[in-house]
Amino acid sequence: MEVPLLYEIVIIFLLSIVVTLICNRIKLPATVGFLLTGVLCGPSLLGVVSDQQAIDHIAEIGVAMLLFTIGMELSGEALNRLKRPVFLGGSLQIGLTVLSVTGLTMLLEQTTYQQGLLWGCLVALSSSAIVLRILQERGATNTPNGRLSLAILVFQDIMVAPMLLCVPLLAGTLQLSFSSAFFSVLRVVVVLGGVMLFARFGLNRLMEAVVRTRTREILLLSTLGLCLGMAMLTSALGLSLSLGAFLAGLMLARSQYSMSVISGILPYRDVFMSLFFISVGMLLNVEYVGRHIFTILLGTSIFVVVKSLLTLPAVLVQGYPLRTAIITSLSLAQVGEFAFVLAAAGLSAGLFDMYSYQTFLGISVLTMMLTPGLIAIAPRFADMVAGKRNEHMLAVAEEHGEQTHNLEDHLIIVGFGISGKHLAHVARESGLQYTILEMNPETVTRYRNKEPIEHGDASQPIVLEHLGVTKARVLAIVISDPAAVRSIVIEARRFNPSLHIIARTRFVSEVAPLRKLGADEVVAEEFETSIEVFSRVLTRYLVPRQDIESFAARIRQENYRMIRRMSASVDSLDAMVSRLPDMGVQAMRLSPASPLCGISLAQSQMRRKYGVTAIAILRRGATQASPEPNDLFEADDVVYLFGKTEKLLAITPLFSGPLRESNKEAATPPQTA
Repeated sequence: MEVPLLYEIVIIFLLSIVVTLICNRIKLPATVGFLLTGVLCGPSLLGVVSDQQAIDHIAEIGVAMLLFTIGMELSGEALNRLKRPVFLGGSLQIGLTVLSVTGLTMLLEQTTYQQGLLWGCLVALSSSAIVLRILQERGATNTPNGRLSLAILVFQDIMVAPMLLCVPLLAGTLQLSFSSAFFSVLRVVVVLGGVMLFARFGLNRLMEAVVRTRTREILLLSTLGLCLGMAMLTSALGLSLSLGAFLAGLMLARSQYSMSVISGILPYRDVFMSLFFISVGMLLNVEYVGRHIFTILLGTSIFVVVKSLLTLPAVLVQGYPLRTAIITSLSLAQVGEFAFVLAAAGLSAGLFDMYSYQTFLGISVLTMMLTPGLIAIAPRFADMVAGKRNEHMLAVAEEHGEQTHNLEDHLIIVGFGISGKHLAHVARESGLQYTILEMNPETVTRYRNKEPIEHGDASQPIVLEHLGVTKARVLAIVISDPAAVRSIVIEARRFNPSLHIIARTRFVSEVAPLRKLGADEVVAEEFETSIEVFSRVLTRYLVPRQDIESFAARIRQENYRMIRRMSASVDSLDAMVSRLPDMGVQAMRLSPASPLCGISLAQSQMRRKYGVTAIAILRRGATQASPEPNDLFEADDVVYLFGKTEKLLAITPLFSGPLRESNKEAATPPQTA
């Protein structure tokens, strides 16, 4: 028995395996491999697929599932922060692009305004499938340019339906009356209102009933039913499938079972997404591209440049720096998947001829294939362009005698997310001078009168100099943009060789490169999370707290000793630390309940009993270095101890006093320097 499409899909999958393996060998992304597979399977080469329309329908499900998972990953707070970028940035990007491209095509190509508007709509749309997939693979969805790209892409998806409606209007084949428009809008409002009521009052009950069955199959079917059902509903209303799937993801993100839901759908999403990229490649007519290769290459170059320039204002107007605007613009400099639907509608309506349609397809596939490379080089290109601009700004500032921060020995916090807020709170409670730099203008406005916060890009030298980096003691980098973290470390170390730089990163593999660039300490979220997980697991098994802390301290020693060997810095201080990997300096406050209160340093026999040395005492704001043997300890003294990490850990209860009075303090392992 012959199963429709089974033969074609099997051949497509087998061919895609070969092509993507070759692409992986030459360091090309899997996305490019799928596009090339589509070109090979298309009618102009092997002609494997006979029913391409069916493949297109299957591929559209992949785009819908991608938007569904993106919606699942957005919390209510994150979506609330995206409101302004979605409507301000998205509307400005589409408006500028449509108007500019319409004018250019009418001027240069002598087209009608109807054809110009269609070209403007085609150029305005970008590929959610490709951009979001690459950003997820690079771990950049939470960076400023990742959030801005998502916001603009969401608005573009919202505008697909009005654009499709405009095609028959521009062609003169549809007469839209006021009453029909009113009832269409009313139908959309009523249906979406009903969906919102269901999400608020019925969704949690439904998901709870599904999860209680403890059956994975029912959970998966429920997830797919909600995702595809919402997609079909929005499609019936004239909106896109992906927008409905995105809304379904947002609804399920509010559920307490969201992580169980998303883990089940990811494999299906990846399969359908692969088919989408292959289906795009099938559209390309290789023979036509060969005959008009120079025209298509020139058109692709003009497309990337023009679209990038027209996207820049949509980011800059929101208060983001030039570097972020350039990276976001280059990330969106490709044709979107929904543009193919729009182009097909324009061809059938007579707004396109076959020559224009094939030229558009050639440019589209090339821009999609160039996207991974453009996103990869965007940070370096942005640094180069923004750096030159900031050198000019620095010269102007020096010419006018512009003053920088007058703080000295202060803390600079880069990033005001959860980590930045906690650090600022502790610094304020400890009486430390600090200043904050944040790139999100809305966050800066919200905390302007509450914190010493400023807006800017810390990877730019003029911004760091304005913050007083040459006089600062510590720089804490707590942002989630790996490229920006590297740039900040390089520039800060160039300005102030004695600055202590602490950087946060996601993965352990990024620690050694950051230390080579000049970071003194790098905290890897992946590593610290693993320690917290095993600590909690051992706690549940009633393993003694001292043993857990000893395990954690030993693992930290081994990990950071390995990182020091990997970084192999020529710095003399690093060389000393690598020779003394188990040693550290720890400050401990003397509790009034401690038995050390009122006795001398010699009487404590600290070095003989505990193997640590008191190198200084801080008392009432004055520091006494190298205390004498007869000096007495007093309550609230801060004693600086030098010794091995495990010895410092063992002496903690002595300074805290009886265990019943200091359980909380003793439960926290000391951090060595």
